[in-house]
This record gives sequence, C-alpha cells and structure tokens, in this order.
Amino acid sequence: MTQLDGVVKPKTKRSKRFLESRAPKLVEDVKNAMIMRGGNTSQTVSQALRDIYSLKKPSAVLYKKKNITRPFEDSTSLEFFSKKTDCSLFLFGSHNKKRPHNLIFGRLFDFHVLDMIELGIEKFVSLSDIKSSKCPEGTKPLLVFAGEAFDTDNDHKRLKSLLIDFFRGPTVSAVRLAGCEHVLHFTALEGKIYLRSYRCLLKKSGCRTPRIELEEMGPSLDLLLRRTHLASEDLYRLAHRQPRALKAKKKKNISHDAFGTKFGRVHMQKQDLTKLQTRKMKGLRKRRGEVLAADQEEAQGPKEPKEPKVES
Repeated sequence: MTQLDGVVKPKTKRSKRFLESRAPKLVEDVKNAMIMRGGNTSQTVSQALRDIYSLKKPSAVLYKKKNITRPFEDSTSLEFFSKKTDCSLFLFGSHNKKRPHNLIFGRLFDFHVLDMIELGIEKFVSLSDIKSSKCPEGTKPLLVFAGEAFDTDNDHKRLKSLLIDFFRGPTVSAVRLAGCEHVLHFTALEGKIYLRSYRCLLKKSGCRTPRIELEEMGPSLDLLLRRTHLASEDLYRLAHRQPRALKAKKKKNISHDAFGTKFGRVHMQKQDLTKLQTRKMKGLRKRRGEVLAADQEEAQGPKEPKEPKVES
C-alpha cells in the first residue's frame, strides 16, 4: 500500500479488500473486544478474563502475553492494539496492593479512548466451579439490569451503556424461543455491581408457552465501582450520531400510540350518498307500479307549494 497526500492507496486486491473492511459503513460490523492483562495479575483476574472471553467468543481477542501499561495514565498502547486488531472494546485486568483484583472495561471511538470504568473484584466464582451444562459458543445473551442506580446515577448510566455494548453480540431482526438460552443479570446495590450468568431451561407447562427456569452456570462476580474516565457530553453525542441514510423518514398522517399501535389519517372528498352503489338485491328493487308512479311525478314537474290558510 502507498500513501499519497494522506490517502492510502492499495497496490493489490488483498490490500484493497482489507481497506474496504476497515472503511466506515452504514451498518457497522459486530464490535470486537480485546481482552488483555497487565504486568502484574492475580489468579482471580486471569481466570475472570478467560471466563469473560468464553462468554464473548467469537467476537473477542485474548492476549496471552503481559502488557505493562496503565490505561488511566497512558492509553496509547490500547489505541495501537485497537487499530491493529480492529477492536472498539477492551477489557484490561491488573492487580496491585492499592487496587487488588482490578478490571477495566472500556470502549473506543475512532481508535481513541471514549469511556473507561474500573471495577474491583470482591468475590468470584468461575465457570469451572459451577458444575452444570453451559451454553454453546456465540450464544446471544439476554441482558437484564436491576437497580435504581442504573437510571439515576450518571456513572451507573454510562456503565450500563458500556456493558450493553460489550455483551450484546450481533444485531438480529428476530429471535426464536429456543434461541433464548443465556441470561446475564446485572444488579446495582449500594455501590456494588453483581453479575450473574444463567442458562434458560424450557420446561413443559401443559400449554403452548413453556415454563422457564434459570440455572446458574457462571461466572459470578461481585464488583466494586472504582475510578471512571468518561467522555464529555459533546464527544459522547458525536460518537452516537447516525448517518442520514439510516434515519427513518417521517411519514405524513401516520402516528403511533404508547403501545405501538399504528394509526393513519385518510383525507377524502365529500361524498354524495344518493349515488352510492349498493348491493343489488331482489328485495330492494322497485315494483312496476312504483316505477310508473315515479315517472309520472317526474313528468308533471315539481308541485307548487300550497298557500297557507289565514284565519279571519
């Protein structure tokens, strides 16, 4: 590839396909995540990274080597790896005396760090510790958020948006009932975030709709909210801006109510009901005598109005 006036021009078809895959699109591809560990990690952090990678596969890249970096102080290495692997999400694990068992969830916009939220692991149960059947790889999870903080506190709102971006998976138009196999439940309570992972079991209920039971399959994490690095409102709004081609065009005289019911307003001209064509039934036809009487009335013309009587 050659670079002229800041524009990269491909020399081969392979490099052309590579540049086309990285170019902006109306409908972007599934967001990939890079999962890496810092220079010093604990066994808890390493196992947590591997378990989250198992839930995120195949839209994730797991780095096995250590990366000596501090994202809150210098994020250039994260931005370099993001551009190299085309990942817009990252999860960084580290461990030290001041911040033990540390996880940093983050996302990037235009290969620059947009949001970073640091969470500390207080309690952890891995996938292997829970002896139960697991969901297949690549299963799209159902995300459930419980807790008032997710709707009121600004940090928790951004954390909710970040977790949705991280775990949502591919965008689909419809989901069959048997495909709802995995549930990720997040609970915000007293400054802590409780993450639980369940497998959906469809049981017989005696009717068409099955009875659903949840079986915990792991991992299970109790997380403590620590440091945050949030983008400004202007940059956050810019990152969520959609192209005009994707915006739905407003249709005239069509409205929807709170339940999604579609209403349409139709404009019609004034109708002459005397010329309205009705169904020709035998019982509605005029008899021969009625037709002759009507023809005679039309031949005589309109009757003159009678003068009112005046009493003397």
